[in-house]
Amino acid sequence: MNAPQKVLDSVFGSKPEDWKQHANGGGWVYKTAKVESTVYLHPTSIVYGNAWVYGDARVYGNAWVYGNARVYGGARVYGDARVYGDARVYGYAWVVSPPYIQGTRHALTLCSLTQIAVGCHVHDITEWLTQYKAIGKREGYTTEQVAEYGRHLAYLAAIAKRLQAAAKKAAKTKK
Repeated sequence: MNAPQKVLDSVFGSKPEDWKQHANGGGWVYKTAKVESTVYLHPTSIVYGNAWVYGDARVYGNAWVYGNARVYGGARVYGDARVYGDARVYGYAWVVSPPYIQGTRHALTLCSLTQIAVGCHVHDITEWLTQYKAIGKREGYTTEQVAEYGRHLAYLAAIAKRLQAAAKKAAKTKK
């Protein structure tokens, strides 16, 4: 089967014979990359460069893994994610577009399943939920802004809880 143009365009000058489809899922692997047979590689996913995907890793959607990146263990890479350079994604890591909210003063991001960043401050979710009023006051937020950020934090905490439950369910299913 000939590699789609999108795949050929991902590596400048590559030819159809430089690519193969992975047996488990049908994703595309360039001749210099390594993807073990235990990996699931979605049909629209691409792995190239010196990247190596192994173990029980799963790569879904339009995700690309390239450069010297390594994805392994029970890691999952989703959607339009790009894992590259010397990145390492492993264990039960999640690589999705993290939930992001632009508040009136600073952006909030769910930066892991247990932490939220507000501007340049990163704290555990529990700490944010119990300390956000004091932190907001210390940072010069108005009463209205503190209330706004409290709502945003609660929403991101609920998303994290749902993602944690899904990760636990996936881990049980794997056993």
